[in-house]
Amino acid sequence: QVQLVESGGGLVQAGGSLTLSCAASGRTFSSYAMGWFRQAPGKERDVVAAIRWNGGSTYYADSVKDRFTISRDNAKNTVYLQMNRLKPEDTAVYYCAAKAGRYVYTTLDYEHWGPGTQVTVSS
Repeated sequence: QVQLVESGGGLVQAGGSLTLSCAASGRTFSSYAMGWFRQAPGKERDVVAAIRWNGGSTYYADSVKDRFTISRDNAKNTVYLQMNRLKPEDTAVYYCAAKAGRYVYTTLDYEHWGPGTQVTVSS
């Protein structure tokens, strides 16, 4: 079982930066692919970025390419999302998720989810 807790959300002006962290419990973190998802009010939850178990492969949604960076530190059981040049349309609740497997996964069928952290970007 993996428990996830996100942190680092908040209010930031457009053009600013935030780094989200997701701390995972359990000793098998390195066997999980990780993903960051977001859900804005009235919209579906969508993938933002995902990373392979060893960090060797990543995926980014087109809307965040070249602005966001996903990374992981398996020694610290933590996955990060560095968000630069934030836009008002990035406003959402951001969730990290874990899925057992050796690849990068971009659909919603992750087994474990954190409670989410709010990111608000003001114009």
